[in-house]
Amino acid sequence: MRRFAMPIVLLGLFSCEKEVHIHSTNTVSQLVIEGKIEQGAYPVVVLSHSLGYFSGLDSTQTKNNYVHGATITVTDNGYNYDLREYSRDTVGGSIYYYTADSSRQPNRGIPGHNYGLKIVAEGKTYISSTTIPSSHMTLDSIWYKRVLYDGDSNYAELRVRISDPPEKGNFVRYFTKRNREPFYPGLFSTENDDLVNGAPSNITLDRGINRNEKIDYQTYAYFRLKDTVTVKFCGIDRATYNFWRTLDFSFNNNGNPFSSPIVIVGNIPETQGYWGGYSVQYATIIMTD
Repeated sequence: MRRFAMPIVLLGLFSCEKEVHIHSTNTVSQLVIEGKIEQGAYPVVVLSHSLGYFSGLDSTQTKNNYVHGATITVTDNGYNYDLREYSRDTVGGSIYYYTADSSRQPNRGIPGHNYGLKIVAEGKTYISSTTIPSSHMTLDSIWYKRVLYDGDSNYAELRVRISDPPEKGNFVRYFTKRNREPFYPGLFSTENDDLVNGAPSNITLDRGINRNEKIDYQTYAYFRLKDTVTVKFCGIDRATYNFWRTLDFSFNNNGNPFSSPIVIVGNIPETQGYWGGYSVQYATIIMTD
């Protein structure tokens, strides 16, 4: 049984991709791009400015950190369409993002398609591309196993069986949703087929977590009996995998005085962030007694 977690190594990327070094000092602000297009959905892009390591953070600063008025164009196999800026109110304040104008009925994300991204913001142009994989690791089955921890037998591990295509170089990222919670990524949210290429494999999926909350490292990975759990299992390309792999590693080493500086690997030159395509598969289980 393998646990869904990444080995402690850093990966290189293609020469055209930017490596962003994170230092514990104040640096010149960069554009931060969080962009994705999922199978069956419109693209979503969030633009903001990076903050210095010692910068204070409050709701006003967060609101002012968004980048407005950008021109964003997505290219889908030669067909171009622009994104519009929208906002949504949340408990923590307004969120600003760019997505397609549904009234113009652009194509939603399609596996196998390549998606170009062009952003013109604050006098500069940024270009990237991604693919929604058409061939990727998939979920075959899902189950759970009761776990006894500190005398409590109501904990449960989530386990899945996955299949992998015969060709090497498949990557996934996963999320879990527990009851009415949102989907959260796992603490180590990515996996590749280096060790299981072309073969089925049984693995344990840790519970996805809200990284803004304090983490109990003894029990965070477990669910509870009677939980309804949905897994969101996403095929991604290598660049998207490398971004989240190194970001997960950075998050999990934050505050460790003995760790080396982490290189967050993005695929949009001269920025922090990424543009990624996701194929999507869902599976749900109720953890009965």
